[in-house]
Order: sequence, then C-alpha cells, then structure tokens
Amino acid sequence: MTTDTARPRADVPEPLADTVAPTSRRPRLSLRPKAGQQRKAGPVAYALLGLAALLSLFPLYWTMVAASTDNTRVSQTPPPFLPGPNLLKNLSAAWEDAAMGTALVNSLIVAMTIALSTVLFATLAGFAFAKLRFRGRNILLMLVIGTMMVPPQLSVVPLFMMMTELGWGQKLPAVIFPTLVSAVGVFFMRQYLLEALPDELIEAGRVDGAHSLRIFWSVVLPVARPAMAVVFMITFVHAWNDFFWPFIVLDMTNPTIPVALTQLSAGYVRDQSLIMAGALLGTLPLLAMFVVFGKQIVGGIMQGAVKG
Repeated sequence: MTTDTARPRADVPEPLADTVAPTSRRPRLSLRPKAGQQRKAGPVAYALLGLAALLSLFPLYWTMVAASTDNTRVSQTPPPFLPGPNLLKNLSAAWEDAAMGTALVNSLIVAMTIALSTVLFATLAGFAFAKLRFRGRNILLMLVIGTMMVPPQLSVVPLFMMMTELGWGQKLPAVIFPTLVSAVGVFFMRQYLLEALPDELIEAGRVDGAHSLRIFWSVVLPVARPAMAVVFMITFVHAWNDFFWPFIVLDMTNPTIPVALTQLSAGYVRDQSLIMAGALLGTLPLLAMFVVFGKQIVGGIMQGAVKG
C-alpha cells in the first residue's frame, strides 16, 4: 500500500490586511508662474489699470476743457466738465500773444541739444567709471555724485555772470551749455554698464586690437542702448519743462515754452482759458514724441531687462 508523500509547497504570501494602499497625491497648486509662462490678468487688475489710466489722463482732459471755454465759465462753480466751442480761438490767441511759434522752436532746439549731449557724455563717463581702470577713479566718481547734493540756486549768480562775460545773455547757448551733461545721467549709465556690460566683451575687443573709442562705438553703445533711451527721454522732458534758469537768462523776445507762458499770465486779471490753451500747445509736442517713439523706448527698456 503506497502512501503519497506531501511535498513541501512554497509559501505563497497572502495579502496582509494591514497593508495600506498608496494614496494618490493631489497636484499642488503653484502660485508662481513657470519660466516663460505669463499669467493672465483678471477683471480686478483691468479695473485698477483703467482707473490709473483715467487718473493720469484727467489733467490733460481738464486742460483741454479749460482751453476750449472762456474765462467766466472756467471760474464758475461747479466748473465745466465738457469741452466748449472756443478751443481754436483760444489756441490762436495764445499763439499770437505769447510768441508760441518762437518758443516752440527754441524749446525744441534746447531740449534736443541737451538730451543728445547728455546721452553722449553720460555714456562716455559711465563707461569710464564702470569698466576702465585709472588712478583717482573713485575720487572723481564721488565728486560727480557730490554735485547732486548742491542746490542749483547756489550757482545762479556766478553762472549768470559767466554767461554775461561770454556774451551769451538773452541767447540760447546760455541755457544749453550749463546743462550739457548731468551727474544723474552719469551715475545712471555707470550703474547700468556695471551690470549689463560683461568684462569678457571688452577683453575680446582688446585682444582684437581695438582701442577704447572703438570698443565704445562697437561694444558699449549696442549694450547701452536701452539705458540711453531712458536717459534721453527723461532729459528731454526735463529740459522742455525747465523754467527757473531760462526765465533768468532769457527774455520775452526769445523765450522757451515755460517762459512764454508767463506772458499769458501777466496782467491784473488772468485769463485762465488762455493760459490753459498755451499749456496745451506746449504739451502737444511731448505727446507727439511719445506717440512716435514710445514703442521704441519701451521696447528698448524691455530688451535691456531681459538677461540672455
């Protein structure tokens, strides 16, 4: 009689009751956008931007409203909030009474010359202070920064005497030459080139045999173009609106826009609508410049903000 011997069987592991199934993790919501990803603005952002735009444009709108009415209507309470029918009449009167044609040409010459010279000299000086090594560099930089602390009113008397000795009294060179370069522009360009211009580019130019002016023309200027656009825009607007020094050194026969506007406010009774018409004439060239060159200026700023 044969007996079946039971062969040992391999232990088959049974599923444990206390084994916990892996829980599925929910994806975390990241509040930070990924690189290259732009976040869409919501209705609140558009509402705030629209409110900021309205607040920014309201002074210009009010200037147009006041320039299109008469002085009696502007002085009433409440003031008008809709344009009137006298805009062309007031603009023509302001053009004739304040020599606005001569003032516009003078302001364009002064502002353009000062802006171009400031961009050129500030870029040259900023490149020297940022990347060139020479004796006394830090001392000269401190002196340039120190001039920013001096109030311009302190230099009015000696500067006026100097312009008189040169024979530039009541002439545009007396307005242009004292402001051909600014310490703010030099410091701004120095700080920009210190970070945006790699030393390797300058060393590569030296290896190729380029001198400093060649490096400035071929290497520095393309890199500094966004900052130069910012300096040009700020300097042009400041020179266009400058009143203090032109009012001292010029007269009503050869004025700039701010000096010519003082002629409209002369008299016992000030015609507010006429003054606003003159202010509107002085603002239109700045608006035209921003419309024409605004995209290039903003594009240059954005290009300079992107690091490759």
